[in-house]
Amino acid sequence: MSATVPADGGFAVEQLSPDFGFYLRTTELLAEARSPDQHIEIVQTPLFGRAMRIDGCFMTSERDEFFYHEPMVHLPAITHGNVRQALVVGGGDGGSAHNLLRYPQVERVVLAELDRDVIDMAREWLPAVHRGAFDDPRLEIRLGDGRAYIESCEARFDQIVLDLTDPFGPAVALYTRDFYRLCQRALKPGGVISLHIQSPIHRGDTMARIVASLREVFGVVRPYLQYVPLYGTLWAMAMASDQADPLALTVAEVDARLARHGLDGLKLYSGATHHALLNLPPFVQALLAVPAAPVVDGDNLDDPSLAQGAGALKLVAG
Repeated sequence: MSATVPADGGFAVEQLSPDFGFYLRTTELLAEARSPDQHIEIVQTPLFGRAMRIDGCFMTSERDEFFYHEPMVHLPAITHGNVRQALVVGGGDGGSAHNLLRYPQVERVVLAELDRDVIDMAREWLPAVHRGAFDDPRLEIRLGDGRAYIESCEARFDQIVLDLTDPFGPAVALYTRDFYRLCQRALKPGGVISLHIQSPIHRGDTMARIVASLREVFGVVRPYLQYVPLYGTLWAMAMASDQADPLALTVAEVDARLARHGLDGLKLYSGATHHALLNLPPFVQALLAVPAAPVVDGDNLDDPSLAQGAGALKLVAG
């Protein structure tokens, strides 16, 4: 559930579960669109600058986007070592595409985004996130369902980034074991895939099921953790591959690859943080050690933020 930002601002309260959430002050609604698929807003916030919300949930912001995009893109890209062809499913804000296009050897990035309005609003209002990626001639935009694109495309990619909304409602189809098999088919030998897998704090069961789904398809599955300020909690991601393993790289090797690619302006990802991200604490190891059922086509995951009648987003006056 979402609401309109009051003209004089207020506190956007995002409820992550019946017992947990966070608030963020907003001062202005800058832009709004209601596409056939979703409700998109750009709001001004004192802490994070401009931020995008979709269906009442914060997606990205000018000042914290690197907490999310850098580990999602660079950990698998550096592990692969020579990404030339890449696919982003979702990611209409352009942040993942921008980070892929920073690699000079990248020849082509396909952005498969469902909603043209997301791209148009990000292009106009979030230049600090996409940094001109939409104007890069190496970027190819494909509008429509991301799963349908992967099912039909004949191209093969070195890297796939699943930069998606949460795995509830229709988006579940992009988190299933069956979908990951399609992604595996779309990867070249040695190819890598990354995605976010929810939070071990309030969506641990969902996280475990996504990891179980990946493990049924890929030989190497490495979950990793990063706190994302705009998401209000510790967040989990995962890299998967049939061959490439991020744990096989030393700190020096990661830093050498970053230097070779000219990636000297990153704010979060480095050789040291590469291994820090992958170093799962015991409670997460225990969570993922318990057998979990993979997500399969036709499953309907419950959104814990909607349990017991809790709305996903509320606004209270400031």
